[in-house]
Amino acid sequence: MNIRDANKVDAQRCGRILYDAFKHLAEKHNFPPDFPSPEVATGLASMLIGDPGFYGVVAEEAGTIVGSNFMDERSTIFGIGPISVAPEVQNHAVGRRLMRAVLDRAAAKKAAGVRLVQAGYHNRSLCLYTKLGFVTREPLSLLQGPKPNAKFAGYDVRPAEERDVKACNKLCREVHGFDRDLELRDAIRAGSASVVVHLEEITGYATAIGFLAHAVARTNQDLKALIGAATDFLGPGFLLPTRNHEVFEWCLSCGLKLVFQMTLMTSGLYNEPAGAYLPSILY
Repeated sequence: MNIRDANKVDAQRCGRILYDAFKHLAEKHNFPPDFPSPEVATGLASMLIGDPGFYGVVAEEAGTIVGSNFMDERSTIFGIGPISVAPEVQNHAVGRRLMRAVLDRAAAKKAAGVRLVQAGYHNRSLCLYTKLGFVTREPLSLLQGPKPNAKFAGYDVRPAEERDVKACNKLCREVHGFDRDLELRDAIRAGSASVVVHLEEITGYATAIGFLAHAVARTNQDLKALIGAATDFLGPGFLLPTRNHEVFEWCLSCGLKLVFQMTLMTSGLYNEPAGAYLPSILY
């Protein structure tokens, strides 16, 4: 077994494994797969390998790639995923080696903390991550369905702009204890980010409403305004902390459906959130 850094020529093989591994696992537990096609998975692998904000590794056996893992390094808190292992070599400690590689990298770069989100139905990964030192923090609900098209008086949602970054970062620090500046700036450049303004103050933002995006808000009303203004829910849906009963119930009343449960796990720095939020698939 050889673990090495990923490079752009690995994208095709990594994407194929990513699709096969997640499809195999989901169908085994009678859930829909995370990726609709191998092409979508390959596009994600290619994007991650080409992004300097991410670190990627692959596992090789006899010169053939059998798995990969990625880590978002754009904040003081690093986010791990997606990790995938070819179905034919699963349960052979490949995943452990891939996890160890990125955790060693996080330690070398002195990350304040490392986080990930795992599928609630995958017992083996929950146990592996626990053995590697990750602490279970809370269950998350993956939601998908029709757009609520909901508006709330006094809570105005508009596209985020560069001038909003300082206020958004301040809000994120108030809620989580750190900011996600580079993620936010990337989303603003991509045109997917939005902010909610209440009483002439930014009280929430979202890099988008979807699987790869996150949102931070002062109150549940701010969070509902961001969700209600979304034009679509990117990917398999968006993640909501299940314990947020008010927003969870509101989403269900709007016709959204629960796809499945996931679990937020952390290692290192963790502050109990002091506001409302939507995590990404990383954290």
